[in-house]
Amino acid sequence: MKRGRTLVAMGVGLCAVVAWFLLSVTTTTVDQPGQGVVKTIEIPDGATLRQVAILLQRERLLRNQWGLLLLGKLTSSERRIVAGEYALRSDMTPKDLLAELRNGHVVLHQVTIPEGYTAAQIADLFDQKAIVDGKEFLQLVHDRAFIRTLNLETDSLEGYLFPSTYRLPRHAKSKDVIAVMVGSLRQVLTPELQARAKDVGMSLHDVLTLASVIEKESGVETERGLVSAVFHNRLRRNIPLQSDPTVIYGIRNFNGNLTKQDLAASSPYNTYRMTGLPPGPIANPGAGSIRAALYPVPASYLYFVSRNDGTHQFSSTLAEHNRAVEQYQRRPFRRTAKHVS
Repeated sequence: MKRGRTLVAMGVGLCAVVAWFLLSVTTTTVDQPGQGVVKTIEIPDGATLRQVAILLQRERLLRNQWGLLLLGKLTSSERRIVAGEYALRSDMTPKDLLAELRNGHVVLHQVTIPEGYTAAQIADLFDQKAIVDGKEFLQLVHDRAFIRTLNLETDSLEGYLFPSTYRLPRHAKSKDVIAVMVGSLRQVLTPELQARAKDVGMSLHDVLTLASVIEKESGVETERGLVSAVFHNRLRRNIPLQSDPTVIYGIRNFNGNLTKQDLAASSPYNTYRMTGLPPGPIANPGAGSIRAALYPVPASYLYFVSRNDGTHQFSSTLAEHNRAVEQYQRRPFRRTAKHVS
């Protein structure tokens, strides 16, 4: 009987030691609570829990790796660590650290995509900020099979990547980022705008194409409806749009100098030679330009020319337009006139 009590006591003591050890290794922190420092670390894709534990210990985020490894075993977390960039504190317990890594609480970076950026410019921006691989991103933009998975019938996502401010993790999957941007566009395309497109006989592709040209032609919000009126009037009368930005978009490796030879070149984007809209968007338009494409100002304008201050002079007749060109373009600091037929 005495021996049995001794064995029980030893068992209780052993359990107490084990419990103390578990509590110690799973709750011990490197620094005292409230005195920790934040460290940013990168968990590589496919890293094992042991590799992560070694990294955290090396970065002085873990006093020792055993607590994290033990918790990982007990919670079957060995293969449930989410790769990415984390901001972790040195006063976090192994339990807290494991929760962050399992739940994928990665650092999100704010990235603003300006209105009127092309897909190539967006890819470059994301690449510079290490959000996605720019080359892969651009390949998916033109990948028809991938585009179909987004329930879109188009050969390119140019124009469908809505420009906005996004919070994104580093080294994200390009397809996920693209899906978010296309999703943002769908939110902007309200039932009202979709109904309006049907009323004016424009497909989504037409709307985005015209909106992209409007976006590139004017940076002044109050003028977009007027620019839209010019283009709608020209389309209705089968007059070429004569838009420089469309021509530029069709030139590979444009050097910044638009020449007469460029304006005479045969290209589906040369709206000096071709009537109607170009084959697709030439940039990614914002909400203002999309709305302007669907709601042109009621006006008879067919021409506009730069005033050299960011705004334009609009004209209904060629005579009026020629006078505007004379006033604003054929003087010192001359710039190229737009939409001269």
